[in-house]
Amino acid sequence: MTIWIAIAATAVGCYLVKLAGLLVPAGALERPLVQRLAVLLPVALLAALTAQQTFSAGQSLVLDARGAGLLAAALALVLRAPFLVVVGAAVAVTAGVRALGG
Repeated sequence: MTIWIAIAATAVGCYLVKLAGLLVPAGALERPLVQRLAVLLPVALLAALTAQQTFSAGQSLVLDARGAGLLAAALALVLRAPFLVVVGAAVAVTAGVRALGG
């Protein structure tokens, strides 16, 4: 029964967060600081998610083939490669490092 309590609490919490967002006055959203933060927040969240998924295994910090793949993707981005080339470079380098024993 506790799982259903958790599901109900999560549903109510999601509804309240969405309602809080709708109740924010328009004037507060038009401030320059809020607009700058709204532009930068998705980038920061994506960078944090990428770092967490790349450099962690459970509760520990690891440096393995995923780091090499991320480095290859970053290099391809610096060279302004198309998105599919970036993904392909990351996959190829990660697979290569894993095949070599990393």
